[in-house]
Amino acid sequence: MFDVVVIGGGPAGATAAEDLARSGKKVAIIDREGRVKPCGGAIPPRLIEDFLIPDEQLVAKVTTARMISPTGRQVDIPIENGFVGMVDRKDFDPFLRQRARQAGAHSITGTYLRIERDLGQTNVIYRDKTTGEERILPTRLIIGADGARSKVAKSEVPGGDKIPYVIAYHEIIEAPTASASYDPLRCDVIYDGTISPDFYGWVFPHGKSTSVGMGTGIEGIDLKKATADLRTASGLNECKTIRREGAPIPLKPMDRWDNGRDVILAGDAAGVVAPSSGEGIYYAMLSGRVAATAACTFLASGRVKDFLLARKLFMREHKSVFKVLGAMQNAYYRDDDRRERFVSLCHDVDVQKLTFEAYMNKRLIKARPMAHLKIGLKNLAHLTRLVSANHI
Repeated sequence: MFDVVVIGGGPAGATAAEDLARSGKKVAIIDREGRVKPCGGAIPPRLIEDFLIPDEQLVAKVTTARMISPTGRQVDIPIENGFVGMVDRKDFDPFLRQRARQAGAHSITGTYLRIERDLGQTNVIYRDKTTGEERILPTRLIIGADGARSKVAKSEVPGGDKIPYVIAYHEIIEAPTASASYDPLRCDVIYDGTISPDFYGWVFPHGKSTSVGMGTGIEGIDLKKATADLRTASGLNECKTIRREGAPIPLKPMDRWDNGRDVILAGDAAGVVAPSSGEGIYYAMLSGRVAATAACTFLASGRVKDFLLARKLFMREHKSVFKVLGAMQNAYYRDDDRRERFVSLCHDVDVQKLTFEAYMNKRLIKARPMAHLKIGLKNLAHLTRLVSANHI
């Protein structure tokens, strides 16, 4: 009998399992192993600090972000007083799972199949990877951290089958030598409808390799062709391709994260990826942590209402950030004229400072009312087309 079975061993599931094990709970984590999620790999300083990420996990330390408009205009934004860490998910996720095991979590390699309940007993059924046999794990509680198309969410939590998402695709390539067009210390974000009509493309350095990809929520888009076009435009089409990966990425936190009985969701299964930026690693790990907190509270009290604590703790700190980012995506990602205007806004020093202060520290900055007022007026001027698209 386990206190908690965690389904999914990505950043959310591994973090939840580690926290539970360190709290003295008997926890098992089920993961298929071997799958690598497409991800730019950016992690902010707050994640590094809050989750004690060692320096050897960082494959690069980015000090500049370049925004590129549909017409090719470029805005370089310096990351002042710090850096954005870059990780490679093929190494980062196994590191997090290993840390959970070292804390005392029981690790199982297999595929989750279903949840069965009999005479008040909850059982997780999975298929063992080695033997191919179905096996049973009796448990008091389940944390579903099995991705954007979560089987746990679909079968257990209202709304779990209706999470909006984009499809992300990237190619990990051998990094070229540094040049005028490629900087191993710079992330390039490409706002161009020919690459992605509703999201963006990216070129993110990973040390010896580079992640080149894009995302879209529009059906019928050829993701591989769009990425090939992006590589050509970025001068990367001759670089050797190491691997290719694609997966859905949710863009809205679910209204409910539990079934009021024995299941709590975390990570992509709960929809916790930031709109506009598509950032997910920090929010996944935080959601795993608050899910573990809610689980520990329930195990001590026996009150199912304590499940609500997970979403409550998460949204208390990040609801405003998600709301602002969602509004920004809705306002500026709809066509190339709007994208051109968005890059124009990025020229503003106050926009740069407030954006990266919020990103690095994971909270909205409210200490500069005049800066907020100026940015608000510029937004209004662009959205009402009172100024030209390239007006700075």
